[in-house]
Amino acid sequence: MKKDNKKEEKQPKKSDFKVFLKKRAPIYLGIIALLVVFVIPELTKGDLHSSFPNNLTDDQKQIVETIMSYNGPNKKGLTVIDAISEQIATDYPNEKIYKDKKTKVNLDVSSIENMYEVILTFESYKGVKEYAWDFNPVTQEIKPKNPNAKHIIDLVNYYD
Repeated sequence: MKKDNKKEEKQPKKSDFKVFLKKRAPIYLGIIALLVVFVIPELTKGDLHSSFPNNLTDDQKQIVETIMSYNGPNKKGLTVIDAISEQIATDYPNEKIYKDKKTKVNLDVSSIENMYEVILTFESYKGVKEYAWDFNPVTQEIKPKNPNAKHIIDLVNYYD
């Protein structure tokens, strides 16, 4: 009898928790991966640039980057994207507007002959603002096509 008791004591007992985790670990890892891939990027959108759509081609991204980084004839100071961001921040003070479900940022880039047309649409619960520019890649000239875009270009050009 004493030999049987010693054999039973020497065998380690399997933890129910370890068995539970071994069976379900792939499921939990899959859920964590889905959260990292889909949920976290949506929660971390916090500025205008990160709200731009990702479906643009490399040429279109380059055109958008050139327009958004334009900082006037003096090449210093305020950029187009900073001016738009400041205008949105002024319109929506103390709000995390980019995290609102009703907020949508759309960016369309189309080629017309030797010119590109770039339209940035910002839609929120207060309404829609559209900024439209024509861009000539040869001369690097940016022409506003609507009053909102003209206001932004004027802010950038005359910023001290």
